[in-house]
Amino acid sequence: MARVPYADASDVPDEYEELLESSLQEKPLHVYQSLGNNPEVLAGLRSFLGSLWTDSGLSDRDRELVILAAARETRNRYEWHQHVNIARDAGIDDDVIAGIGTDDLSPLDADETTLVEYAAAVVRGEVDAVVHDGIAARRDDETIVGIVALAQGYAGLGGMIDAFDLELEAGSEFHGWDPR
Repeated sequence: MARVPYADASDVPDEYEELLESSLQEKPLHVYQSLGNNPEVLAGLRSFLGSLWTDSGLSDRDRELVILAAARETRNRYEWHQHVNIARDAGIDDDVIAGIGTDDLSPLDADETTLVEYAAAVVRGEVDAVVHDGIAARRDDETIVGIVALAQGYAGLGGMIDAFDLELEAGSEFHGWDPR
């Protein structure tokens, strides 16, 4: 059972109701419902994550690779589960998803491997000159800032999910780290 209640539309002011729902899944998600206990924080976090989502300078595919890497690095089952579906919609096949989930990056090309390894190093706090130079050889500074912000933003969200001990939504079963 989650450590905070899941707010529903009747628990939040009218202007926050739509924030409880995923625009992609068109249904309320526990992550947003838990944050609905403080509607202003929910609004701010949705705005922040939305900016990371749209302004990171990454393609949909690369964005999802970074988010999956952050979820895997933090071992956050809820976030991983949500983003397996989104990654699939972005055209990422299950072999690549499983590669990230099982730490076998052989299904990824060299650019994607560098991206995933860099995102994981960011989350671990282990970016040194060698790791930075590896990503800098492939991405410009603006995109590197986007990668770092996206990885840390989703690692932070994962920390909230863990603190609240969120369950998957009813009818969902964890895909597993290898969803094949």
